Amino acid sequence: MWRGAVARVLRSGGTGNSRFVSGTAAVVEFRRRLERELEDIRGAGTWKSERIISSRQGPHLRLEGGGTGILNFCANNYLGLSSHPEVIRAAVEALEKFGAGLSSVRFICGTQSIHKDLEEKIARFHQREDAILYASCFDANAGIFEALLTPEDAVLSDELNHASIIDGIRLCKANKYRYKHMDMQDLEAKLQDAQKHRLRLVATDGAFSMDGDIAPLREICQLAQKYDALVFIDECHATGFLGPSGRGTDELLGVMDKVTIINSTLGKALGGAAGGYTTGPKPLIDLLRQRSRPYLFSNSLPPAVVGCASKALDLLMESNAIAQSMAAKTQRFRSKMTAAGFTISGKDHPICPVMLGDARLAAVMAEDMLNRGIYVIGFSYPVVPKGKARIRVQISAVHSDEDIDRCVEAFTEVGRKHGALP
Repeated sequence: MWRGAVARVLRSGGTGNSRFVSGTAAVVEFRRRLERELEDIRGAGTWKSERIISSRQGPHLRLEGGGTGILNFCANNYLGLSSHPEVIRAAVEALEKFGAGLSSVRFICGTQSIHKDLEEKIARFHQREDAILYASCFDANAGIFEALLTPEDAVLSDELNHASIIDGIRLCKANKYRYKHMDMQDLEAKLQDAQKHRLRLVATDGAFSMDGDIAPLREICQLAQKYDALVFIDECHATGFLGPSGRGTDELLGVMDKVTIINSTLGKALGGAAGGYTTGPKPLIDLLRQRSRPYLFSNSLPPAVVGCASKALDLLMESNAIAQSMAAKTQRFRSKMTAAGFTISGKDHPICPVMLGDARLAAVMAEDMLNRGIYVIGFSYPVVPKGKARIRVQISAVHSDEDIDRCVEAFTEVGRKHGALP
């Protein structure tokens, strides 16, 4: 019986019986509403197309359809480790030794020695007591607040925190406060109001992904100490390259001993594959293993991914040369773009948003940049606030000075062509 059903689906082009596609008035109206909404997105100039890459991630790409020698300035591959030969070799070795995957969640039969080894290595890297792995940092952020906070508690969140932090906070029953972006006066006022709650947790990105600005962690930690609060930071855009040895914003700003909880990713600087984690006090990590839903109900990380991240951490702990090479390259791009007349948001971070304001302008300029061999992406609402459209450029340790200069030259040409520069 089921073979006949499959055959009918295949003969119909893979959609099955057409009545399931357009049979009822409700379905017809549903499709029309979706199509109208999609058309509105296109009309607003905020449609997000996906370019297809037919090569490894790196500073130079090949795009499907013939684009070769494309300079890539929009990846989170901050340290260039996505294609590092030792990282790739470690992934292959882990795949051959431990298999493709565990087909299970961790507490049933999905934990291998490499998972425990990586968690120990993460904790050692961040100088914390313990760590727990997730399928992504989005899952880590979705899993911590609900497990940790109760209706007796309060969480105070920067208004520009990453969407995953916002969604994670929505899932918990704690009292929710949102303070103005990096506004310490507003945070203090809200901490004063939150004194009536049992536990207070200040949650912030360490480095904000859209603007490239860095949270004032010293001031946050001072306020947390004054008002008896804990500090949580998301380090996805900091782990591996901020701070003297790449530990992140808490190391950069000298408050490693004052930040209680760190969430971060393995999918950016640390190998670029996938995965996230929480690191902090051991009792917290033990609690997350018992109550964190994304951890309990998601398959364990594939061994190849674990192998990548583990080798990336080895490379970082052996030498900080790669991380330190970021600063000069970032400064080169920022100074040259500013001299050309562009406004670059943030400060001293390899995320370099070229602020344009208009969504259509950002999209058109990004497309024209690709025609000149530079891969960048325009960001507009709802990813960033209305009127704050930009092209976000990201510098990698494996970009050469010539790569950076070529990118600046292309921006200057395109900016003049479209009226973004005089």
